[in-house]
Amino acid sequence: MIPSYQEIMLPLLQELADGKEHTSKDLYKVLADRFGLTEEERTQLMSNGRQPLFHNRVGWAQTYLKKAGLLETPKRGSYHITNRGLEVLSQKPASITVDYLMRFPEFVEFRSGNSDGDTRGPDNPGGLSLQTKEESTPEELLELGYRRMRQSLADELLARIKSCSPEFFERLVVDLLVQMGYGGSQSDAGKAIGRSGDGGIDGIIKEDRLGLDIIYIQAKRWEGSVGRPEIQKFVGALQGQRARKGVFLTTASFTKEAIEYTGMIDTKVVLVDGNELAQLMIDHGVGVTPLVTYEIKKIDQDYFMDE
Repeated sequence: MIPSYQEIMLPLLQELADGKEHTSKDLYKVLADRFGLTEEERTQLMSNGRQPLFHNRVGWAQTYLKKAGLLETPKRGSYHITNRGLEVLSQKPASITVDYLMRFPEFVEFRSGNSDGDTRGPDNPGGLSLQTKEESTPEELLELGYRRMRQSLADELLARIKSCSPEFFERLVVDLLVQMGYGGSQSDAGKAIGRSGDGGIDGIIKEDRLGLDIIYIQAKRWEGSVGRPEIQKFVGALQGQRARKGVFLTTASFTKEAIEYTGMIDTKVVLVDGNELAQLMIDHGVGVTPLVTYEIKKIDQDYFMDE
């Protein structure tokens, strides 16, 4: 029988106890052997037909342990136990469950959703309480599940972006703006970005294909929060170019003062933080690829008019 993602968490952490890096591929095999899965169980696909069910559950176990700070991903597709993870193993827990992980503040924040208090997870994709789940329609549960998976994808995208080089981040910004309809052609946009080198400006891009107006760009990979001084520096550079419009994109967040400042000036400056950047990438298909499509149908009332 294929174990649940919660049943997988403790054995997964135990396999990392040697302190070495382990790839997902190796962990799938070791854990499948440990649980004594048959070949059929190892290859059994999810209903979407795109991923083995066991791999999906191992993936969720990895995600939960990472959110709790028990393991980390030093590079793509590999896992390493943290000092906190070793400390947990030293306590010899009988199992590691969602309730167990709630003792860690980072995991509580993850489960709270940071805004709407949902309790998210693979067995509860919409983050609903049991009572709410029972009262919700299937369509509502699908919508909530979609939102949960979308936010997880956005988190993963942002983590990947932060590990990339500044040059790659500039190319990513170009790809995104072109997909959003700015910059004319990819070639034009690519030549414009990064050429200015004028304090506070990383590049310029056309607002439309005809080039009727120009947008100036600042693209920063940043940790923490971007404050008002950085935005003021960007605005000063815009004024030096007699520019009317600018976009400041970052992998971080903006302070309240920075956001309020953009509403006090005549120059139009749009701030795009890390989460919004990832959401825009999802919306416009940059750095992501479709996994599966579910088509929901209803009765065609017109067809039965003559019934």
